[in-house]
Amino acid sequence: MDEASPPPLTDLCLSLVSSKLELFCVKQADGSLCLRESLVFPQELADQLLCKMATEGLLNDNTVGIFRSCQQLRLRRACIRTARISAEAFHRALCLHRLLELDASHVNADLTISDIVRGLSSSKELRESLQRLVLNGLTMTSLEEPSRRCFGALQGLRSLSVAHVDFYDSGLADVCTLPRLESLDISSTSVTNLTPLLGLRARLRYLTMHQLKRLEMTTAQLLAVLSQLDGLQHLDISDDKQFTSDVARQLLEKPGILPALVSLDVSGRKQVTDTAVRAFVEERPGMTFMGLLATDAGFSDFLSGEGTLKVTGEANETQICEALRRYSEREGFVREALFHLFSLTHVMEKPRPDILKLVALGMRNHPTTLNVQLAASACVFNLTKQDLALGMPVRLLSTITQLLLEAMKTFPNHQQLQKNCLLSLCSDRILQEVPFNRFEAAKLVMQWLCNHEDQNMQRMAVAIISILAAKLSTEQTAQLGAELFIVKQLLHIVRQKTTQANVDATLKFTLSALWNLTDESPTTCRHFIENQGLELFIKVLESFPTESSIQQKVLGLLNNIAEVGELHSELMDQRFLSHISTLLHSTEVEVSYFAAGILAHLTSRGEGLWTLDIPLRSTLLEQLHAAIVKWPAPDCEMVAYRSFNPFFPLLECFHTPGVQLWAAWAMQHVCSKNAGRYCSMLLDEGGLQQLETVGSHPETHEDVRKMTKSILDSLQMYQARTGQLPGHGTALPHTRS
Repeated sequence: MDEASPPPLTDLCLSLVSSKLELFCVKQADGSLCLRESLVFPQELADQLLCKMATEGLLNDNTVGIFRSCQQLRLRRACIRTARISAEAFHRALCLHRLLELDASHVNADLTISDIVRGLSSSKELRESLQRLVLNGLTMTSLEEPSRRCFGALQGLRSLSVAHVDFYDSGLADVCTLPRLESLDISSTSVTNLTPLLGLRARLRYLTMHQLKRLEMTTAQLLAVLSQLDGLQHLDISDDKQFTSDVARQLLEKPGILPALVSLDVSGRKQVTDTAVRAFVEERPGMTFMGLLATDAGFSDFLSGEGTLKVTGEANETQICEALRRYSEREGFVREALFHLFSLTHVMEKPRPDILKLVALGMRNHPTTLNVQLAASACVFNLTKQDLALGMPVRLLSTITQLLLEAMKTFPNHQQLQKNCLLSLCSDRILQEVPFNRFEAAKLVMQWLCNHEDQNMQRMAVAIISILAAKLSTEQTAQLGAELFIVKQLLHIVRQKTTQANVDATLKFTLSALWNLTDESPTTCRHFIENQGLELFIKVLESFPTESSIQQKVLGLLNNIAEVGELHSELMDQRFLSHISTLLHSTEVEVSYFAAGILAHLTSRGEGLWTLDIPLRSTLLEQLHAAIVKWPAPDCEMVAYRSFNPFFPLLECFHTPGVQLWAAWAMQHVCSKNAGRYCSMLLDEGGLQQLETVGSHPETHEDVRKMTKSILDSLQMYQARTGQLPGHGTALPHTRS
């Protein structure tokens, strides 16, 4: 599938049906689901629905019940990989269908191979129809059940895979009696003797026996069996664990062996040379594939992999990518290929979504293998750094970002892996445009930040948190900021930087993170105050009196504190209010704006400034009003808001026109700079009625009335252009720099 294209409509529909299955079903007495009688799926869609449910972890004893009706959902190619279903549910739902194929790889341990084969053998039609059976990674039998011959009843079987199964010689002897078997995969099983394969000599075409860990045959005995399989076209004797056997070398040098062969995999086998491989291939002009990863071969032009002969190896990009494609489920080979890929990605200058997709495949298939995740995360950074991410499809970046988060969660204490993931996450394209679980990401990055002191990584971590926090919902921001250790750690960084008198990116990002985390989160604001945040921020203002960007972030956060009525008394600090009074007259509108906002909030609830001496209170309120009327209109949007609701109580403060004026100015500013977002939000939240009430109130100050009229004019123009009625807008989440 092209990751740059939208997902197929069929795929989207099946995802919806899978996730909302109960809407299309009725529940049976046993708790299982049954499709409503009016619903009938085409056969191909039935196969796809089953696979989608299994892939997304939605296939279980209850949901698999929908497949009991062969009339509504008729299966032919059934995939239940990694599903969690019982033997009884499997028999009742899937063994009623006339299946051609079944892939039950890595299903839960309660469903054994014996259970599956017994169910498949229960129907004469099914015994004859089933042609392909994949049982990789399953348990052969339960502890109570003795191992026995069980495959012989599946007379129609043409292809069988039992890789990574406790499969022994007796099982191989059983399988080799099947009259139509053409393809067999016994990789990583406990087979010791391959002589039973001679029972298939007339028809066996595909034989895969990667890493036969208990094989007791000598090289001569093994070659004696293979040499009699004259019809064999595909042979895989690769091994990513054992490097001592010379079976590959002797096979390549044995004249006339396997004349029909078109595909040979000897990856991981040493003592293989380009000369021997070339001679072998030239004797068989129909050869299409050679597996040479982790061997001494593959470095000649003849084996480059560029032509009709595909090659897995480490000599060039083509070979490495072929290895990642073919060996995606083989942990050792994936690790080997990624190791060599990393060297190549250092110098890539153009976006390569094709390669990133292969890296994602390896990460997804081996989520708990540290070496795979370590190498893959390093490759991801090289493939998405700087401008390379701009050329990657958003859907692919979304997939790879979620895989990075899974790696961080799986290996929380591995410093290099965490660094690799943070380096990749610290991308404007990913953080701003790509959909992923931002809340989970913020938590993971915060956990890393609290456990490490690496200065370079600290800068990236707080940058990521500051951006993510601005994109979370109000509830998520509050939940994140409510974790006391998060606030403490961010304040610790601010304290360090202030003590060092160091204005750098880390300080700025940390202040932005705290600003966003305290937004509409009283608990976080309380944590801030209780951990001496106010005293620290006063010190920041005193330490960096000429840094307007620092002042803006500090005052923005203190605005959030001022919105919490119960904390007003904490802000009644003469030293603090003195700074606010000074900053009201800043030549930087952004700084003056936030200073005024603090005063407005402290006054709005009949608390705060009203506890001060009357002369001081009057002076501050006069300064507030005077400062606002002098503000020029900023060139661009200098602040963003989630909602206008915090402003409405300020508009009702007729006894303090400066407070009303600040709220009106703020609303007019964002509505004039971004009408599409804020006029819609204001209409939706009932702002039109609020503003009309203020505009017509007899006690409204003339400056406030003018500002209110300006906002109403903006709303009127927006309504004329869009036709939006009050109460029909859409509020969007805010962002802050």
